[in-house]
Amino acid sequence: MKITTQGNGIKIGTRLEQKITDKMSKFDKYFGEEGSFNVRIRPEGSRMVVEITLKLNGKIYRAEARDEEILTAVDKTVDKLESQIRRQKTKFLKKKKEYPQIVSYLEQDTVADFDYEIEKDSKITRKKSFELRPMTSEDAILQMEMLGHNFLVYLDADTNSVCVIYKRKDGDYGLLEPEY
Repeated sequence: MKITTQGNGIKIGTRLEQKITDKMSKFDKYFGEEGSFNVRIRPEGSRMVVEITLKLNGKIYRAEARDEEILTAVDKTVDKLESQIRRQKTKFLKKKKEYPQIVSYLEQDTVADFDYEIEKDSKITRKKSFELRPMTSEDAILQMEMLGHNFLVYLDADTNSVCVIYKRKDGDYGLLEPEY
């Protein structure tokens, strides 16, 4: 398992990096060399934000937590990532071929399951079609705000590719540009 640690606005020392690696080692026996973790730490006011991204077989899992102490934030983030995996347990078990590492993790999980609702099979309840119009990212943000949506799919006028603009939790905007 590969763990990359990076600090944005903060220097990560070798002792802190080792402690983070130790906390992440719980996933090592399940994901082995196939899993790749990226741990990002950044200050946000008086708090530290820890973001962990797991890349495994082309799939991405992400968790984020905030706390005054870095290691507490790391613990919270690891717990969130583990919780996400457990919450999706029924989906993973149904698709054993697509998620073999996650299934083995869940099968060997000795911690008692916490309360969660078993999700019904997801189904599409509404379908909407729309015309893709070429526009710039600034126009897309304006259009999204006018509609009151959290995201907007549009055709980028400069690259001629389909993109998604979305509103982030921090109030800024994100842009998804697919490569195909």
